[in-house]
Order: sequence, then C-alpha cells, then structure tokens
Amino acid sequence: MNAVGRVSDKIALVSGAAQGLGASQAGLLARHGARVMIGDLNDDVGQKLAGELRQDGLEVDFVHLDVTSAQDWEHAVERTEARYGPIQILVNNAGVVRPGGFEDETVAGWRSVIEINQTGVFLGIRHGAPSLRAAGGGSIVNLASISGIVGQAGFVAYQASKGAVRQLTRAAAIQYAAEGIRVNAVCPGVIRTEMFERTTEEYRDRRMAQLPMGRFGEPDEVAYAVLFLASDESSYMTAAELVVDGGLTAQ
Repeated sequence: MNAVGRVSDKIALVSGAAQGLGASQAGLLARHGARVMIGDLNDDVGQKLAGELRQDGLEVDFVHLDVTSAQDWEHAVERTEARYGPIQILVNNAGVVRPGGFEDETVAGWRSVIEINQTGVFLGIRHGAPSLRAAGGGSIVNLASISGIVGQAGFVAYQASKGAVRQLTRAAAIQYAAEGIRVNAVCPGVIRTEMFERTTEEYRDRRMAQLPMGRFGEPDEVAYAVLFLASDESSYMTAAELVVDGGLTAQ
C-alpha cells in the first residue's frame, strides 16, 4: 500500500474527479507518479482539488468536462494532450445515482441518468481511444457498480445504466485489444462518499445489514482497484471486472 511509482510518468484523464470516488482516484494515481487531468462539471471544486494536489508536489491540472457533451470530451482530450501528451490512462468515473422505480421514475429523470452514466462512458471511450492509440496503448477503466450485477427495487435507471457500462466494457475490450488498449471495469458496492451520505438513514441501515464485512467501503479502497487496472501490473487483464463490495454480492 506504500509503494510508489506504480504508474510513473503515465498520463491520465479522470472524469467526475472533483470529489468523491473520482477525487480519490485522481489523487492516488498522481501519488503513484501519473500526470493527471481532473475532468469535472464543478469548476470551483475541481480547480481547488488540483491546486491542493499541486501543493503536494504532484502533477495535476483541471479541465471542465460535461461527460454528456462530445465537444467537452474533445476539448478535455485535446487539453490533456497539450498539457502532458497522449493519454495512457482513461478513467470513466463520472456518474449519478437517482432513486426511482418503474412507475415513479420520470422519463426526464431516466434520460438524465442514462446520458451521464451510460452515454458519458460511450463518449469517453469514443474520444479517448484515439489518444491511447497514439500513446501506443494503455488502460481504460470504467466505473460500473454492483447495481449492474444484482437487482434492487427503486433505482431502475441507475441499475440499467451500470449494467450497460459492464457491457460497454466488454465491447470496447474486444474492439481495442489488438491495439494494446485494455478496458476493464470496477464495480463498487456501498462506499462512503458525499453522494452516499445524502441517502436516508433507513437505506444506510438496510445496506449495512447486508454487508458480510459489517462496514461500508471507503473511496480509497475503490481507488486502489482503479490503480491496479491502470498499471502494468494488470497487463494481461482486459474485459475483467473487479468487485469491491465487502462480500455483498457473494450472498
């Protein structure tokens, strides 16, 4: 856990990285030697995080990125290449959780979740892959979820989007394998983030009762899975999924 340089001199672009899981991933990649571009909608928070990481002597910058916008993705890739060079690590982390079942979810709510969680990953791969190709290969890591593996009531759009991310991962892995671009997914369980803290106490208690390890996960525990898949340590892995869920899906 104290090793350094696991992604030394690699160039990374992480979406949704101003806070939560993405901030943890960006910081960990930078501490292990990567030059990291933080992409996020929240300019103020993203700029602040990048500044704090630079104060620690890390090579980090920020770019505005709405993952539902092809133009923003083009700009983010171009900005990363201009600042550091061709991308070698792309982390499609940006995502939202929205409660709603089949009869109470709105069409607008459904479309919003699908646009961010599913179309955002599609656009990230579409616009990021040419940069990884120019770099001679690299690693794409998509953030899926155990909600794309097992079902639960009340989060239909989120579950559909995360199931799609798992399949997008497989499709991209097959398409790009011969070019030296690996594509894998991380499937977090119940992780203690700002987003999770906004859920109800009843929901948190119910989830806690389901966890064999008896605790919620921490963002860094997901970030280390991302780091492994981003590094050359996972060089023979593509189309794989790392589940980080405290044993929840084993039941």
